Amino acid sequence: MKRVLKILILTLVAAGATAVIVLEAQRAATRSGHREQPPSVNVWRVPRQEPGASPSVRARVYRSNSQAEIRTLVQLGLPLYCGGDRRRDVALTFDDGPGPYTPLALRILRHDRARATFFLVGRNLSAAGRLPRAERALGAVGDHTWTHAFLPGLPLRAMDAQLAETQTALAHSSGAPVQLFRPPYGAHTTAVDAEARRLGMLEVLWSVDSRDWAGASWHRIADTVERDARPGSIVLLHENHGQTIRALKFAILPALRRRGFTPVSVTQLLALDPPTRTQIRQGLKGCFSRDS
Repeated sequence: MKRVLKILILTLVAAGATAVIVLEAQRAATRSGHREQPPSVNVWRVPRQEPGASPSVRARVYRSNSQAEIRTLVQLGLPLYCGGDRRRDVALTFDDGPGPYTPLALRILRHDRARATFFLVGRNLSAAGRLPRAERALGAVGDHTWTHAFLPGLPLRAMDAQLAETQTALAHSSGAPVQLFRPPYGAHTTAVDAEARRLGMLEVLWSVDSRDWAGASWHRIADTVERDARPGSIVLLHENHGQTIRALKFAILPALRRRGFTPVSVTQLLALDPPTRTQIRQGLKGCFSRDS
């Protein structure tokens, strides 16, 4: 009996010593920076940063990169149709909100950890509550005029009011300066381009038209986006169409992920993979000069 008790005591002591050794090894590994599982990837993926940089540092550098690129492109005074093609990023953009489907679009995008840009109509802001702030937090917001007006048909003063009043109201409701602008219907002239530049906004058009505005079915919307998306594409969507929301959840986001694309905002696209100056000067043609 004494012999059995002695063996049991020695076994417990050995187990305890082993546990201490394992615990100390884990502590040493933690101090050295080693982890059994890799750290989670920061969603901004800001380039040229030290691996140990904090998320706040990465976010600040991301904002700095995108703002510098926007200022440069504003000075050129030319519309943006797409980003570069060095990465597999696609910028999803939604026009004409905020509206009834906006909260659902935000939930779908957040669930997928996708980023997007929302071009808002000024007259919708009074009933939008905190939606513009939520949209900005998910990516970026932009000016889409006060009444969704056809700008080439307006006198200069009226055109200025459409842009300037929306820019001011959206900055207030979103909590940040507004640097992006999209003309309704994509209709612009040299006068529209000049006014956007005067207000310090980059004019953003698109390289992929989902044609959801034409009443396409959700299958057709999804097929168009999947077929035409390329590295650096800017995709035109409208958040206030039920078929667009359905396509986004069940087809567009899964298809982009399947093809290895990352859904980003326009500002993120400019920070990570801006177009070359040659691409900018070529307009829409520059988006397809190097097909991939």
